[in-house]
Amino acid sequence: MFINLQSKVKGIGVGIGILTMAISSLNAQQWVDVGSAGNISAGTSSYNNLAIDTQGNYYISYYDVSVQKGSVQKFNGTSWSYVGGNAGITTGTATFNSLSTDSSGNVFYTNQDGYPNSGMEVRKFDGNTWTSYAKPFTATINYQASAVSPNNNTLFVYSNSESGSVKRYVNNAWEQVGATGFGTPAFSEMIVGTNGKVYVCGISSGVKVFENSATATSSDQWSLVGGANVGSTFTEGVNSTADFALGADNTIYVVYSSPASNNRRLNVKKFDGTNWVQVGNADFGISNDLYNVSIAVTPSGKLYAVASGWIINGGKNTVYQYNSTNNTWETFGGDFVSDGTATYNDLQYDAVNNTLVLTYSQNGVRVKKIQLANTTPACNNADPGTNPGDTGCVTFTYKGQQVTYTTVRGADGKVWLQQNLGSLQVATSMTDADSYGDLFQWGRWDDGHQNRNSATSNEPSPNTPVGLNNSASFILGSWWGGNDLNDQWTANSNSITSTNGADPCKIVGSDWKMPTQADWTATKNAEGINNPATAYASKLKLPAGGNRSFTNGSFEFVGQRGYFWSSTTTGLGAKYLYVGTTIGNPSAGAPRGQGSSVRCIKEITSGLGTSDIKKITLGIYPNPTNGILNIKTDSEVEKINVTSMVGQRMDVQFINNQINMQSLQKGIYIVELQLKGGQKVSKKIIKN
Repeated sequence: MFINLQSKVKGIGVGIGILTMAISSLNAQQWVDVGSAGNISAGTSSYNNLAIDTQGNYYISYYDVSVQKGSVQKFNGTSWSYVGGNAGITTGTATFNSLSTDSSGNVFYTNQDGYPNSGMEVRKFDGNTWTSYAKPFTATINYQASAVSPNNNTLFVYSNSESGSVKRYVNNAWEQVGATGFGTPAFSEMIVGTNGKVYVCGISSGVKVFENSATATSSDQWSLVGGANVGSTFTEGVNSTADFALGADNTIYVVYSSPASNNRRLNVKKFDGTNWVQVGNADFGISNDLYNVSIAVTPSGKLYAVASGWIINGGKNTVYQYNSTNNTWETFGGDFVSDGTATYNDLQYDAVNNTLVLTYSQNGVRVKKIQLANTTPACNNADPGTNPGDTGCVTFTYKGQQVTYTTVRGADGKVWLQQNLGSLQVATSMTDADSYGDLFQWGRWDDGHQNRNSATSNEPSPNTPVGLNNSASFILGSWWGGNDLNDQWTANSNSITSTNGADPCKIVGSDWKMPTQADWTATKNAEGINNPATAYASKLKLPAGGNRSFTNGSFEFVGQRGYFWSSTTTGLGAKYLYVGTTIGNPSAGAPRGQGSSVRCIKEITSGLGTSDIKKITLGIYPNPTNGILNIKTDSEVEKINVTSMVGQRMDVQFINNQINMQSLQKGIYIVELQLKGGQKVSKKIIKN
């Protein structure tokens, strides 16, 4: 199954299902057809694959019995149509196949070139036409997979040729990735993570996951993740009994059906960095004898899985969700999705529309979706209010996924992110691991090197930003070791030079940037940051995320000290805010290869300095209000905007510095004022 989150594509069939039966009847959501009801294919189908691009378009590939070739269709939000205009794009029969997309909107389709031919066919659709690549494998194959690197859009393919082989397409030619012969797992799947690693999962005397660097040469050996099998599965059926997915933090999740001795029920495990550990209860499911599995994970880590009955339940499929509160799996959207025998399940998360999408074969190809509940209010991207500690939010795309971060008005009067770049949340303590975020090398952007589990490599040539060549590896040694005082970290990602690296804060918005040493000095003094405890107690909620060593890639002082880059250079590297046991030092320096946290600040022109705040008298009252909200300010109000907590703009009257909210339902609203001069102030208001 293809996971848009990490640009993963399934080789065939589907991925792993999961659930213990604490059957949930609480789902008001229902599965609905995508496009027309019933089958979207002209005839019967098999070997389905689903891919979702960054714009929320759906693509389906399958073996099309009506033409006895492989076909690909696209759903544009309204209807399905054949990609390229026609059914049957392969040379001959094409059962085993895979499907993937890149961030530029290109579609990649691989297939088994059927008898009397052999090998793997690879095609790319650029929005207008299909273009064939040279065959990466010419021997007879069946199991296969493809994936696109989320860091540089490089296409990777896997097949069971040469007892297991992976290749990548670079400069119009195929290159070997790692040594061949690492295994021939059945029902193979492949993912390229944002950490610069390639993963292959399949069934070969148990469920296995192999890994290698995305930049591996033909001499680099593949390794078995965790040094052991994930688990045992049954092999009597003809469809997939295992699948895997990557979380936003590159955590590996695997779902599989247990062997007959355990009644062929479902299990989900994750790799915690050392071992494979059970997620939820073992051997779950709506019944015994489950297969045709698939798994999906949302950016927030919510897990879903699907499986069909094998000679049970009429072959119908069921989707499950993981309930982290009671550590069990529950049915989701009803006991069954299909009304007949369903095979070749493929389950994915649509990040654009916050929906779960499922394709399966029931005589022909069917596609259904279900809307997921919003777990957090929508963000209207309003800046924090003028008071230090006031919060707002900002939504942007990071690592290919839409994320929403909390912003805060610091004691220095400036607007900051209240969480580190790459973090899952605002710190709840100085040792909150979910708030640590990523560790960047100075002068580098979000190319994957910043992930805490990224691979390492030696210095590039040239040893400047232009020599990185989209590398996702953490560089050991003296990265950008010239240490010229004129070097900068202010460029956009598409305009780097040998003297100016791409500012990762630009991804938040054009008016966001890396803080300077002066910025850190001002906030350190205003907040009184003198140790990790006071750093966490500050308006910025700075955690002790530690650093990553440029000598060996190890981690130092995690949970004990904080290291936060500035954009200011030194003759030895660059400046950073160091939060040690008894000190907060914004003048600390380190080599540019050190991995440190990034905390972004908004340009002064978009925020209010402390002097501005003192000049403005502003009151918004009463709060809570029964309907009439009074605005008291010595600055003219040019515009008001009232939105609900799900982002819906409300129709209200504003007359004589009063906002009439009497017609609004009870709840919490965001009131944003635009003052003369362009300054914006927002406040949460409770309407009784």
